[in-house]
Amino acid sequence: MKFSRIAAAVTTAALAPAVLIASPAFAAGPDAPAPGNQPAPTTPDQTVPDQAEEDRKTILAIIAHPMASEFMKEAGRKAIADGPQAMRKFIEVDQHKIRMDDYRIAILRLLPGAGPGLKGGINKILSNGDTIEELRHFYDVTQHELRDDDNKVEISRLIGTGGTAVKEAGKKALQGTPADRAEFLKTGRYLAQASDDLVELARIDEGWDGPILSDAISKLMNGTPTPAELRHFLEVTQYELRDQDNRVAIARIIDGGGPELVKAGRAALAGTPADRTEFLKTGQHEARAKDQAAKDKEKPAPGRDGHDGQDGDKGKGNGSGTGGTTTDAGSGNTTVTPQGQGGAPLATTGTGDHTTLIAGGAGSTLIAGAGMLLAARMRRAGAGR
Repeated sequence: MKFSRIAAAVTTAALAPAVLIASPAFAAGPDAPAPGNQPAPTTPDQTVPDQAEEDRKTILAIIAHPMASEFMKEAGRKAIADGPQAMRKFIEVDQHKIRMDDYRIAILRLLPGAGPGLKGGINKILSNGDTIEELRHFYDVTQHELRDDDNKVEISRLIGTGGTAVKEAGKKALQGTPADRAEFLKTGRYLAQASDDLVELARIDEGWDGPILSDAISKLMNGTPTPAELRHFLEVTQYELRDQDNRVAIARIIDGGGPELVKAGRAALAGTPADRTEFLKTGQHEARAKDQAAKDKEKPAPGRDGHDGQDGDKGKGNGSGTGGTTTDAGSGNTTVTPQGQGGAPLATTGTGDHTTLIAGGAGSTLIAGAGMLLAARMRRAGAGR
């Protein structure tokens, strides 16, 4: 009996820990609530801000910046959607790479309209700008300095080629601020050019005879033209109207003209504006000269065909002079002094004393006339006896 009690006690001692550990009351402690009434799990301590929430706010501020590109915005939204690790990587790495690319793109967009100085600066920063600070400084500061240098060069060029108003306004801009120079190139130059253009239109109108261009200039100056309209008139319209006036003038010139003049005029009318200008300047005179030369060639030379009245009379004589005298007079007038179209002697050429021959012929004629007068008086005296 004693042995069996001891065995029972050992068995009980061995089983007791397992029973106690498995008991819900022991596991929960003496103050544990009844089964089925346990509270919800406790939340973490809220005294330290949530890092993920802070990262989310940081990313929202980054993509809301005016310089943020669409690519930056898209990458930021994706990082927020992908969770805390993606947001931390975006803040620490991705945003800086994207920002450098955004600055490079923004700098590239400065090229259209840039002057030579700014273009050189853009090429240099894109080749050597390795940090965000360098790119940002160029975009925020350097580009404006280079642009102003280019503006100074352009204004100096306009002063050298412009009229009085452009020169005065340009010099004033050079002495002003960068904003003054930018404003001059944007609007001031065109207003000053308009003043100079009005002066130029008045000068053209004063020196032009054609009615079409003159009427158009008067109409323009009496209206309220814009600077652009004045510039277009001087650069384009005036030449079109000049050509119209030239066409009218050529048509009037060839009307009733000689064959060469008509031919040249028609060729000019069918040609270019430059052809018409050249015809009015020199071509018409060359054509007139050809027509006149053709007329002179077709007209027979005086005294060579036996039908010149003066030479015929002198050749026949009246029977009172000598044969030698008559022959000398005919030879002198026929050979030496042919008459031009207006009756005046043509210029003499060749060698010999033509003046002497002319005087000799005239003297022979006077002697023959004196003999005829003497014979007539003798007849009248005989009849009176």
